[in-house]
Amino acid sequence: MGVGRKFQTPRVYLKLSVRENLELASNRRKNLWHTLWGRPKPSEQRSVQDLLAFIGLAKKQHWPAGLLSHGEKQWLEIGMLVAQSPDLLLVDEPVAGLTDEETEKTGNLLLSLAGEHSIIVIEHDMEFVRQIAQKVTVLHQGTVLCEGTIAEIQSDPRVIAVYLGSQEQADVACQ
Repeated sequence: MGVGRKFQTPRVYLKLSVRENLELASNRRKNLWHTLWGRPKPSEQRSVQDLLAFIGLAKKQHWPAGLLSHGEKQWLEIGMLVAQSPDLLLVDEPVAGLTDEETEKTGNLLLSLAGEHSIIVIEHDMEFVRQIAQKVTVLHQGTVLCEGTIAEIQSDPRVIAVYLGSQEQADVACQ
């Protein structure tokens, strides 16, 4: 349906190589025979090679995914999403547990995808949100509390009351 989802904890096949993870994700013929015994078409192989370079894992393409760092597994899973050619990417907390350098690289990776895909990111790291977001939506108890730029969000009295103030202030601000 054109929607791809990346979970907070990377879901990659740890015993398969980085390349095999991407090949499996890019397989357009989703049947048992092609998945287990088929070989990717030359165009799919080029696509996988391009993805390996894009996510920065070309030199580790033959490594088992289980040997990658947490950040590299995140990038691999983003690559696996892109391999499926979705129109919309839903990305859940992509920088949880990453170093500052890995966080910046993840942001740059997502920003470079924004021209070809719509991306919705759920994230609590406000520095990361500042790096990537054009529009921010704050939810509170299942409803939209506020939408706008990061500057508008950070100065909104309702957001301040809900996330920095007392529960009574939050209840009053949301009415």
